[in-house]
Amino acid sequence: LAPNLVQTLEGTPAFIHGGPFANIAHGCNSVLATKLALGLADYVVTEAGFGADLGAEKFFDIKCRKAGLKPDAAVIVCTVRALKMHGGTAKTELTKENVPTLVKGAENLRQHIENLGKFGVPVVVAMNHFVSDTQAEVDTLKKKVAEWGATFVVSEGWAKGGEGTRTLAERVIGAIDGNHAPKFKFLYEDGLPLWDKMHTIATQIYRADGLDASVAIKKRFQTLQEQGYGHLPICVAKTQYSFTTDANALGTPRGFTIPVREVRLSAGAGFVVVITGDIMTMPGLPKAPAAEKIDIDSSGRVVGLF
Repeated sequence: LAPNLVQTLEGTPAFIHGGPFANIAHGCNSVLATKLALGLADYVVTEAGFGADLGAEKFFDIKCRKAGLKPDAAVIVCTVRALKMHGGTAKTELTKENVPTLVKGAENLRQHIENLGKFGVPVVVAMNHFVSDTQAEVDTLKKKVAEWGATFVVSEGWAKGGEGTRTLAERVIGAIDGNHAPKFKFLYEDGLPLWDKMHTIATQIYRADGLDASVAIKKRFQTLQEQGYGHLPICVAKTQYSFTTDANALGTPRGFTIPVREVRLSAGAGFVVVITGDIMTMPGLPKAPAAEKIDIDSSGRVVGLF
């Protein structure tokens, strides 16, 4: 049960303890690791993976609710490449400058920023820099993020390590220290019925028109409610590629509903899993795991990591 204490290449301590995927699970590391880190450091960064509409929502509404955590800020990580794809650029063309599709695709980021704002936390946007990003694209995205009321930072950690993320760290600390009246709040309250909780997530975060569920599914919600599980939060299983349940519906879709396929009770974990669309709850992993390439040479040096 003890969290694994590891370190970055530059010696920054980190706890690795649990890593469920947010598209099929709650997407957060353990409460134990987070609370331990909070007792040892002035600032703690924790990842909530696979999209702010999944990982961040679950971190706030499930983990923070269960653990009594009140986050001081949120960081959305994005790339110019991904936003251009959301704007309609083909994957084979992502390395070419295309400001118009970036502007169009950036609306996806805007929705994520607006969504996190509903939880009452200041938002910092960290743009992971790729060598193919042009200055015109970076300047355009910076201008857009400023219009939407968030802080924009170019992160160059991949190329420059800690020095490349210094500005990001400073902006995050600034957002925290400058937030003199924290107003963190949940998207929904415990007392809201399970069906209404799921409807709130679908309409407020995904921007769906509502839920599409059979009579049997609606009855399942009602049964869990009557059995005394109505106070539990919702954990949605949904594709991470889109706000909808269609992985190909990029950008900011409107005029859709969220089809609910199954509802599962995770009583021990303390949440109700709502499975949507055709998402599989078994994670997709590579046929050849990275571990097969990792070894220790005769001098005791680890090889195969990079």
